[in-house]
Amino acid sequence: MQALTAIAVLVLALLSAAAVRAETAFVSNEQDDTISVIDGATLDVSATIRVGRRPRGLALSPEGRSLYVGVGDDNRIDVVDLATRQVTGSLPSGEDPERFVVHPDGQRMFVANENDNLVSVVDITNQKILREVEVGVEPEGMAASPDGRLIVCTSETTSMAHVIDAGTLELLANVLVDTRPRDAIVSPDSRRIFVSSELRGTVTAIDADSRAIVGKVAFSVPGVARELVQAVGLALTRDGKRLFVALGPASRVAEVDAATLEVLRLYLVGQRVWGIALSPDDRRLYTANGNSSDVSVIDLERRKVVKSLGVGRAPWGVVVGP
Repeated sequence: MQALTAIAVLVLALLSAAAVRAETAFVSNEQDDTISVIDGATLDVSATIRVGRRPRGLALSPEGRSLYVGVGDDNRIDVVDLATRQVTGSLPSGEDPERFVVHPDGQRMFVANENDNLVSVVDITNQKILREVEVGVEPEGMAASPDGRLIVCTSETTSMAHVIDAGTLELLANVLVDTRPRDAIVSPDSRRIFVSSELRGTVTAIDADSRAIVGKVAFSVPGVARELVQAVGLALTRDGKRLFVALGPASRVAEVDAATLEVLRLYLVGQRVWGIALSPDDRRLYTANGNSSDVSVIDLERRKVVKSLGVGRAPWGVVVGP
């Protein structure tokens, strides 16, 4: 009986390890015009995909067959077939796409056009722009609520989070947040919006229905000058309990209790950490470190960085899929 139990434990451990190894991370290299592909089994770069000029924002299609890449200097979204790892087409995006989000239905994409103060709504299937929504100056961060009701856009210069009805495309609210908001994310239950503000080094929590501010967390790092602690990229666990915040030039990622907004711990990563992404099982966090041109891999169960690997020049965004 004990032997059978031991075998069962071993099998479960192997299955768990296999699940971790199955993931693949994709990193946009802004100055190399490439995407680095990281194999979760070896934590090495397994391939490099050439895309358009100045790739930044990334997203996976809901079924996981395509990678979308915002190529800002070409004013389009490149579409990479993940089976062949080749660019097979493109989508119109409006001018200078930076961040974008795919609606949960997989049919539409919402793109921040930084130079035009617009959000372009793109029909993915028919490859055309359906409409443009006016927002504040220098829109960047984009998020969609998991229930599909809301789209959130942040405008850097206006210091606002704009809440858009995903169905009618009506602008529902403009919420004033701290200086230079960079990213936004919506909780898995679609009830709370989190917005990072670069220059204040804060994250603001907003009630998604009332659009009222319900909390805020400010970050500090011992031994690091206050002006270098800049909140940028965001990631949330699938259960919505833990929020991760990239702190830019502070070379740290903060782990935050999403309910209480208490900072639980800090992780030391590469220089000027920007984009971050969780593995599908929430066991790892990948960080794109722009100034050190590398990716840090954090094992969240062991609470430590387990690998730093070089990628292309100026890595900016990262997404992780199975």
